[in-house]
Order: sequence, then C-alpha cells, then structure tokens
Amino acid sequence: MTLFLILALMTAAAIFAVLWPLSRRPPEAATDGYDVAVYRDQLDEVERDRKSGLIADSEAEAARLEISRRLLGAADREVQPSSEVAGSLWRRRVAALTALIALPVIAAGLYINWGSPHLPGAPLAARLDLPPEQRSIESMVAQVEAHLERNPEDGRGWDVVAPVYMRMGRYNDAVRARANALRLLGASADREADLGEAMVAAGNSIVTADAKASFERALKIDPNHLKAQYFIGLAAEQDGRPEEAAQIWRAMLARAPANAPFRPLVVQSLARVDKGEPPKGIAVEPRAPQPGPTQEDMAAAQQLTPEQRTQMVRGMVDRLAERLKTDTADFEGWLRLVRAYVVMGDADKAREALVNARNAIGSDDDKRRRLDDLAKGLGIDG
Repeated sequence: MTLFLILALMTAAAIFAVLWPLSRRPPEAATDGYDVAVYRDQLDEVERDRKSGLIADSEAEAARLEISRRLLGAADREVQPSSEVAGSLWRRRVAALTALIALPVIAAGLYINWGSPHLPGAPLAARLDLPPEQRSIESMVAQVEAHLERNPEDGRGWDVVAPVYMRMGRYNDAVRARANALRLLGASADREADLGEAMVAAGNSIVTADAKASFERALKIDPNHLKAQYFIGLAAEQDGRPEEAAQIWRAMLARAPANAPFRPLVVQSLARVDKGEPPKGIAVEPRAPQPGPTQEDMAAAQQLTPEQRTQMVRGMVDRLAERLKTDTADFEGWLRLVRAYVVMGDADKAREALVNARNAIGSDDDKRRRLDDLAKGLGIDG
C-alpha cells in the first residue's frame, strides 16, 4: 500500500510539472493594453517636440510612422484576438488533457498488457514457502554458498544457512556454518546450543566431548536453556549415568507447561533411564528397545582403549545393519546407518547402504529426496 501511495504522488508531481507552464498566460497578452497607451503618449510627445522646434518636421514624421506602426499592432492584439492566440490556447488545453488523462491511461494499459497485475503481493516468508516446482532449496542454498564464498565474514549469512543444512542432512556443513556464526556474531546460549546440536547430528547422535562443552557454555550463559539441558542429560545417559540423566529430564518436565512442544521427547527419553516413579502428572509410555548401546555398554566403553571403542562402535553399527535387513521400513535407521559408515570412514559400505535404502523406500519421493540430500551433504553417491 505504501508503494502505491508513493507511485501516485510521483505521478501527480510529474503531471503538475507538465501542466504548470501550460496554465501560464503568454506575457505579451498581458501587456497589450499598456502598450497602446504608451504609444499614444509617444505620438503626443513627438507632436509637442515638433511644435516647440526641438525636432525637424522630417524627423517628427519618421517617428510618427514608426510609433503608429507599433500602435496599430498593439491595438489589433487588444481589440481583436488573433486566430493564433486562440489556436495556442486550444493546443494548450489539448496538451493539458493529454497529460492529465491520456498518460495515466496509456501507462495502465501497458502495465496490464506486459506486467503482472494478477500476482498477489507476498512477504519474504511466503515466497520461501513456495512449492518445489516453483522453487528449489538446492538452488537457493547454492546462491547463499556463492555469497558466503565471496563474503566469508558475513555472520548473518552463516546463521541463516546453518538450519537449512540441518534439514538437508548436511550435518558437517551445519557444524561449520554454526561455528562461523558463533565466531562472527558472538557467543549466545542459542548459538552455543545449536553448535552442539549440529555436532551431535554429525556424530551419529553421540554427544561428543566438543558437543558437551558447547552445551555447557550455553548453560553458563542461560542456566535454563532447554536444548542444552536436554543434551547434557543425553550425555549423562551415554556416559553411563542414567540417574543423572533422569534427574535432569525430570526437572525439565516439572518446570514445563503441559503443552510444551518438547515435552513428548523428554518423556520418551526419561522412560529409557528412569527406574523410579515418574513425577506426578507425567505419563510415561513404555518404548520398544532402540537399536544402539545399552547402559552397560556405555559404562564399559569408558574403560576401553580407543581401538576397543572403535570395535565396539563397529559392532553396534553391524547390529543396526543386520536388523535393517529384516526391518527395511525403518527409514530413520537407514539414515543413521549411512551416516555411521561415513563417520567410520567406510565409504563403500555407506554407498551400499544408500542403495539398499533407496530400494527399501520404493517410490516415496519425500524420503528419496531426503536420501539424496544426505548423500550430497556427506559427499557420497550411490
């Protein structure tokens, strides 16, 4: 609406600039009557000078002829307007009407013919929600990446592209983007927690030491930060301290409103580790055992050498791969398996898992697109 008001004012100013000189009266038309009186006075003055002997008769006659010629011209313009004056007035009126009416009509016709008046206005958020056939996330990300390549110190750009990387499954890129945003824009609880979350995703859902440190920094800034609290609880669970994890998650649920969006996730996590009675008003549904390390496995892992831990992780990945041979409908399991193989440096098995996952999902376009995004983010093909 503001844009249309500005354009209307600009159009009015342009029309006024055209009409103003057309509305002014020609200067000679305004002075014709005054000129007649002056010329008559001049004739009388010449006659007086001749009688008083100031000028000769021949000079007086020549002056009278010149003044009379001018007087006749002025009298004709005053008493009988010429056709030229009338024609000039008519032309000015035609020009004024053209500027006032014809120009806006012609401009509107050109816009209707070649413009896009049928398209409704849309803010940026609405344009970003266009369907895939009108917009490509990959092309938009490519544009942002090209911009960041030219402007690597644009912290806002890194902050914007990081959650898109997370949605596309490009977790390593998300870690890099969120680390750059944190470095350029400064530390905050949200940025520290987001960086830790990306590290967990890149580490196949394992809260690494770097990720845990990031969550701890977030809690130093904001002790009540929900994301950081949850992942600190998850780190305690993975470190073989289920009681500590249960304590953290029970405290979160006790402070959370009944309709909190994160509540189901925390309730499900609490069900894995809580051996006591759930807090009052919290219904904990039992869950089927999830593939992955048990509490005993995680506790024992703390005593293993790096080589033994690698063997332990490989064993868990092998068990996940074996299960997916029969439970092929577990799409999230396929995603975890592909990422796990990449983290372990086994690109061939990652590609094999990617092919098997595509065969398992069939013609599901959404899942196939997620697999393609994951493969692209991890730098593999299949």
